Parts: sequence; structure tokens; C-alpha cells
Amino acid sequence: MSPRPLSIDLVLVPVDQSEEATRAAEYAAAVAAEYDAAVHAVHVLGEDVVRAIEQGVVDEDAVAEDSKAVTDTVSALAETADVPVTTSVAYGFSRTSKLRHPGSVVLDTAEELDADFIVVPREPVSGDPGEVLAKAAEYVLLYASQPVLSV
Repeated sequence: MSPRPLSIDLVLVPVDQSEEATRAAEYAAAVAAEYDAAVHAVHVLGEDVVRAIEQGVVDEDAVAEDSKAVTDTVSALAETADVPVTTSVAYGFSRTSKLRHPGSVVLDTAEELDADFIVVPREPVSGDPGEVLAKAAEYVLLYASQPVLSV
């Protein structure tokens, strides 16, 4: 058997509430299983949610429940593929930093965790506020130092 061209220990997948993100998580679990790697899912919170949290006008328990539902989906997919999974939550926007957006959050998380591979969902078409990764795929494809799969 010839050596693999990639050495992958950690696959990063940014997720939101979109079907595209769930599909990306399925691919991330499959890549991790193939390379005997782990998956880390970062739930990227959208601008509306971030603003509501900062203004104190959102039920934080509801946000936590939504985030748990998103990461539980990834955990179930990873468990099916028999790969370890970790999760985190990140603000995808900032009112004080123009440089903070979903794409930069994905790349910052990849650097912080020393991820070897990134799987990003393609842009959802519905425009649902729960789908915040609309511009992340293009940004990540342009600027990532890791291999990227866009699904």
C-alpha cells in the first residue's frame, strides 16, 4: 500500500442550521473515518443572533438549545462513522470588528485547533437567518492554508 498524500488528524467543519451544513458534517465524518482522524464542529452564530445576545434581547437558553441541536447532529454523524468529535460555538459577526465574519471565524478556528483539513458547506439558497455560512465557503477556499472540501 502506498503512503497517503495527506496526513490528517483533525477535520474542521463549520455548521449552522442549514441542510448544507449537515451534509458537510457527513463528509467531514467520512474524511475523518478514512484517515483515522477526529472531527471538530464549530457552530457559527449569525449576525441576528449575535446582535440579540449583545443587546440582551434573546433567550440565551433558546440559543444554547439551538446550538446543542446543531452540534448533536454532528456528534451523531461522527458516532455513526466511529470518529471522535468535539464542538464549539463562535460568533460569526462582531459590531466592533469589521474583520470578523463567518469565513474568518472558520479560518481562525482552524488555526487555533491546528486543523489539517476543512469541510465547508456551499452557500445555502434559502436566505434563512439560521444559515450563516453563505459567504464562508468562498472565503475559506481563497485563504485557507489547509486542504478544503466544499460540498
